[in-house]
Amino acid sequence: MTKPLYQAKAEFFKTLAHPARIRVLELLAEREQAVSEMLPEVGIEPAHLSQQLSVLRKMNLVVSRREGSTVYYALVSPQVAELLTIARRILTEVLTSQAELLDDLRAAP
Repeated sequence: MTKPLYQAKAEFFKTLAHPARIRVLELLAEREQAVSEMLPEVGIEPAHLSQQLSVLRKMNLVVSRREGSTVYYALVSPQVAELLTIARRILTEVLTSQAELLDDLRAAP
């Protein structure tokens, strides 16, 4: 028996529900990157970054390749970058409407 689609979607979004993972995906949306390049940008310990990359790999959001002792990561699909862009647009709209509401509250007597 397969799991329901809504459950799979929930697990997918749980995977995204970590600031370090989002930052990694944002960096990889720009280009393939080595772990050493991502470390200062993500701002976490190497072991923690490795753990977060493992989670993203297990969900098939990123792929890795080794070149000598360097491990490079890339997005599996450009649609992951598109999802991040859409999320940014949604968040911008939500925050804009909240700012407008706050302005209305401040203007009220």
